[in-house]
Amino acid sequence: MSESAEWTKGAAAISYQRCACCAHVQYFRRDFCAACGSLALTDHAASGEGTIYATSLVCRAATPETRAHVPYNIVLVDMREGFRMMAHGDQDLAIGDVVSARFVPFAGATVPYFERTR
Repeated sequence: MSESAEWTKGAAAISYQRCACCAHVQYFRRDFCAACGSLALTDHAASGEGTIYATSLVCRAATPETRAHVPYNIVLVDMREGFRMMAHGDQDLAIGDVVSARFVPFAGATVPYFERTR
């Protein structure tokens, strides 16, 4: 299994894995399928499109590096490919909004940031 470009490694991309045995989709990289245990995983690039599942406005900085960003919105996004991920997003997002990702600097890293598409 070769690892694909991923925002956690500095690339402006969201990647996920799909199991060749049971078709389970998983966002967090593992060496095995979390559903069936198979080692037959393939890497895929996500479209960056999804729907807001939940949103939470952060009003207190967790670290000195995040202080400059307060308040900021953390969202759970149901991605079009079938997995859910946590990311940053516009403050006015609501449950059910259709969104797309771009990548922005945040506390010394580049992170996915979701904004409403319609």
